[in-house]
Amino acid sequence: MPTTVPVILCGGSGTRLWPRSRVDKPKPFLPLLGERTLFQETLLRCPEDQGFGAPLIVTGNQHLEHVEAQMDVAPGAKVIVEPEGKNTAAAIALAALRLPADAVMLVCPSDHHIGDPEAFVEAARTASEIASSGWLVAFGIEARSPETGFGYLKPAAPIAFGKGFRVYDFIEKPNLEKAKSFIEAGDYFWNGGIFAFTAGLFLEELGEYRPDMLAAARKAVEGGHEDGHRFHPDAAEFARIRGESVDYAVMENSRRAAMVKAFMAWSDIGNWNALKEARQAEDRANVVKGEADLIDCSNVFVETDGPRVSVVGLSDVIVVVDGDEVLVTSAEGAQKVGKLKGAANQ
Repeated sequence: MPTTVPVILCGGSGTRLWPRSRVDKPKPFLPLLGERTLFQETLLRCPEDQGFGAPLIVTGNQHLEHVEAQMDVAPGAKVIVEPEGKNTAAAIALAALRLPADAVMLVCPSDHHIGDPEAFVEAARTASEIASSGWLVAFGIEARSPETGFGYLKPAAPIAFGKGFRVYDFIEKPNLEKAKSFIEAGDYFWNGGIFAFTAGLFLEELGEYRPDMLAAARKAVEGGHEDGHRFHPDAAEFARIRGESVDYAVMENSRRAAMVKAFMAWSDIGNWNALKEARQAEDRANVVKGEADLIDCSNVFVETDGPRVSVVGLSDVIVVVDGDEVLVTSAEGAQKVGKLKGAANQ
């Protein structure tokens, strides 16, 4: 495949995994699944011997210390330091403006889990090839359940000798009834937020649909400065940008939107249920990390960094102890953890 530059987006606060994930050290930088952090695993999924170039990491000052402490697993990586968070379209624009026009960008969130790295590399090869021929390529993730926290993609006509598909529709996060209908139909995929496109084509499309954003991003890069492996855009120009997601600003508007189907055991680890599923060995089994004593329990998740947690006779419950904070929620309530005062008011 063409040399592909991983563009790793490190932002957000991961409040739905509070209290383990906090603003001062959010989930990308935590070892939630094994000894390495999600950020480190993201970098390691894109090795040079598989056709990937040195990563370009986009992050903010609040995460820079963590990024630089963990990026040594990817020699040659460089960092763009955003003056402030402006969502994914602006972050990707900064990266595109720092790359050659024909460079294929593989845009990856820093906090996802992929259980089948070989399938990821294969999907990246296919996406890179299609991107090089003039498409903005999204990864369509196998939709395994009617999730209301994800956007969806519906593929249309095949392209690139059947390796990819035009995108017929981007669907914003649906209600449960609609999500169930997507699963029953069998031809919808989760939008996992992973994309491949050339830097030049992305900037062309951004200029067509969000010219003000492109102009401000270009001025921010032109007025920026390098500091070793860091690049700092001009803060005043960057502040002019109205923050939007890449989906809303570009992908949903573009006539060059395509997708590849990716069956790679993906999870965004977006809440405690998702982390439980990623750790779980069998259905309804209890999942424990730390000292715990469970009696007559099923589908109970416990994570504690010290105190012993004892649970009797419960099902579908999540208990997390982290420092001086304790979280107890039903599995159904896990999506609302980010609304708790402890999570929201950090």
